[in-house]
Amino acid sequence: MNDENQNLSKEGLANLAIDPDLLARELAAQLAGDPLDEIEIDKTDEDLVNSSKECDLALKWLQSGNEERLQGLRVFCEHRDPRALPFLVPLLDEPSPVVRMSAVYALGRNPCPQAIDLLLHLLRFDSNAYVRKATAWSLGNYSDAPVLEPLINALKQDVAAVRLWASSSLAEVGLNSAESSFPAANQLLESLKVDSEPIVRSNCIWSLGRLYSLLSEEIQIEIEETFIAVLLNDREPSVRYEARTALEQFETPEVQKKLKSLIDNGQLV
Repeated sequence: MNDENQNLSKEGLANLAIDPDLLARELAAQLAGDPLDEIEIDKTDEDLVNSSKECDLALKWLQSGNEERLQGLRVFCEHRDPRALPFLVPLLDEPSPVVRMSAVYALGRNPCPQAIDLLLHLLRFDSNAYVRKATAWSLGNYSDAPVLEPLINALKQDVAAVRLWASSSLAEVGLNSAESSFPAANQLLESLKVDSEPIVRSNCIWSLGRLYSLLSEEIQIEIEETFIAVLLNDREPSVRYEARTALEQFETPEVQKKLKSLIDNGQLV
């Protein structure tokens, strides 16, 4: 290993000299926004060369000891490289939840058809919520696979962090298939009405906004009416704000007329 690679390795391993829970929080925080927005599109030639070198090194780390392997997984949470797939898929069966979680995120960044059955199993049965949360996000990148019902079930009954990402992934699935957009929207509407967590309700609004233009007029009207009810009645200001923002973006005459009426009547400011 040359000096540059040794330095990279030492820095990476130093960053991983922490407890597993801290690593889990750090990895989750890195993907706290919409991970699809993290994909870099405009790269210089130098960036591409550096990414290639990093992936070359990460492939070696994946075949090394535990600390090196975790560092390699972190690289493939950020970069896409099909050479990593044969090393990532077996890690879904690892006893360590940190390894499983990291491998799931990496397989979300690097989708692999051979991983889908294992990912679906993890979403349903893994005892670690961090792993299930990662899986709920990852499956949004497998929208051609049979992930609709598993994501609906996760949104219905899992913990809040998993429900949050299940709602985002349902939008991805619905955007990819007109056949899936209706059942995805139905569950998002139901969860918006009944979910106890404000952040999940807000994300349901965001996901429904993404699906809105693909849906029938009947469902669009139901979404509009539900958003107005949320705007007027939800106890959480952040959820009401999300509903108003979504309604303003619809830009339909009926919705804008209703918003103006609410403002004129003093129900909105």
